[in-house]
Amino acid sequence: MGESEDEWLSVDFDARVRLEFVGSRITSDAGLLAYRELDEKLGLTAAAGQFLREQRTGRNVQHDLVAWLRQSVYSRLAGYPDTNDADRLARDPAMRLVVSRRASGKQAAARNTVGRFETELLSAEDNRAGLSALNAAWVSAAMARTDTQRLILDLDSAESPVHGQQEGAKYNGHYGSVCYHPLFCFNQFGDCEGAMLREGNVCSADSWRELLNPIVARYATSRLRQQFRGDAGFARPEIYEYLEEHEFLYAIRLPSNAVLERELEACLERPEELEPWHPVVTYHDFAYQAGTWERARRVVAKIEWHAGELFPRVGFIVTNRSDPPQGVVRFYNGRGTCEQWIKGGSRLPQGKYALEWRRLSCHEFKNNVVRLALFVLAYNRGNCLRRLVLPPEMARWSLTTLREKLVKSGARLVQHARLLVLQRAEVAVTRDLFAQILSRIRLLTPVPT
Repeated sequence: MGESEDEWLSVDFDARVRLEFVGSRITSDAGLLAYRELDEKLGLTAAAGQFLREQRTGRNVQHDLVAWLRQSVYSRLAGYPDTNDADRLARDPAMRLVVSRRASGKQAAARNTVGRFETELLSAEDNRAGLSALNAAWVSAAMARTDTQRLILDLDSAESPVHGQQEGAKYNGHYGSVCYHPLFCFNQFGDCEGAMLREGNVCSADSWRELLNPIVARYATSRLRQQFRGDAGFARPEIYEYLEEHEFLYAIRLPSNAVLERELEACLERPEELEPWHPVVTYHDFAYQAGTWERARRVVAKIEWHAGELFPRVGFIVTNRSDPPQGVVRFYNGRGTCEQWIKGGSRLPQGKYALEWRRLSCHEFKNNVVRLALFVLAYNRGNCLRRLVLPPEMARWSLTTLREKLVKSGARLVQHARLLVLQRAEVAVTRDLFAQILSRIRLLTPVPT
């Protein structure tokens, strides 16, 4: 399939060595088969037809919509964030196997075809909405197989710098860059419940209701204890009222002001002795009503005295929880993992580095909406595998580690009359570990038929 097998390369350090490039039989992404197996078990991409509308009317369709979607999602999981590598991936045996049975015997879609799929078919208004609905279905499938009594939603925004003339890119004074300013909502298991691409100069809380409404509606009939966390960018009375109306317990960082600081004047006496690396921490709570609030609400304060610092570190949280102040602070501090899921962390799934979701380089805003949606789908596919089926030895692997050690494994495709044999290298992920992953996938509750 396009290789010149007689044009081998040599190296000078050992004259016996010959390098042959046979991309249709050798892959570096054999671990994608584990993601494809989970996909098949839960019926994830197979459900795309329920949410996405096929616009082609001809009979000579080489690649169906589901196969296209798989190629777009799996290529991002494997570390190819745009369509630049699609021509080579079209011949890759692992990509051909995970896309469809038809592609396994021929080729997956080429670069121009994938580009048209993402910028023409998916960019239609109803298909953009369909991608969000498909993502919600994927998260629901994961949550249905999760043993939990509560739901915690974390809302946060992030910076996506641009370096061209992308539509909607604006200067953001907080980040000091020309960027997009997307909004994300995660649950406590790292699933991205929803994402929204916004222009670069909007505030953190802009369009929060548009993102939260479908998520809150999806869990309205569940019996989960519903909770919410947000940083100071979401300290708005309309958000408090919305959460109270929908019976969410919340903890939201409150920006400091003179009235709040006066409430703590009696508590700000500096300790006589402070040891390095052992700050003195105290907690307080009181009722507070800002001028724009219809009623008073509970505010929890945390005061930290550190050796070598003249003034204390003080933080305020507005909440409707009844926990002791220390418990409210502990609950709020858990939202730090949301930033890790967006930006990356050593022991957590991550979108910024593992999937390069900031690669929003299309000129038209609607096409970048599609790109962000595809990154979210790829992220949730990876996180679903991470949290549902990984054996204990791999349970703390991040998406970056999974890509480098599981996905990025070499294999050779051997075709027999009735079998396709993928001879896989055994390095970071052994046969036993891979067998455990497949076994755990088979134990999952199948998708209803």
